[in-house]
Amino acid sequence: MIYLKLANLEDAKAEYEALQKIPAAENGLNNEYADMSETEFAEQALPKMIANSRGEDLPEGYVPFSVYFLWDDDKIVGLFHFRHHLCDSLKKHGGHIGYATIKEYRGKGYASKGLKLLLDEVRDKIPEDEFWLDARKDNIASQKVMLSNGAYKVDEYEMDGIQYVRMRIKK
Repeated sequence: MIYLKLANLEDAKAEYEALQKIPAAENGLNNEYADMSETEFAEQALPKMIANSRGEDLPEGYVPFSVYFLWDDDKIVGLFHFRHHLCDSLKKHGGHIGYATIKEYRGKGYASKGLKLLLDEVRDKIPEDEFWLDARKDNIASQKVMLSNGAYKVDEYEMDGIQYVRMRIKK
């Protein structure tokens, strides 16, 4: 069974191990936990991640965001970042949602299924009328994931190599 689960203390070990399999920077997603020790993650980073999802302990200029892990039965296969609303910088790069599939699970439909689950989970939680997302123009797989979930292309910029898409919210 495939499902999403918010970052939590009970699954700290599995969450940490999954994050260690995701590069620090790949395809536009920054994984600030990639080189962190398990102790530092469990005692500092994870509690902060959970607080951030409640809008607490945010760095200046950041918006509340939640980290969801995508599970297939008892293993984590990917993760999704959900930003609860947009600020000016997120309108230019990043949008509401960022995601990554652990390399060994790519090409199996997990990102498409996970994005659908996330959209269903959070569609009533944003003030905007559409979800904003972007992907690097050379990341065709991610663009296909977005388009298969109802996204439409808005713009692309040669200068930064980013394809911008929107998804209408069906409430």
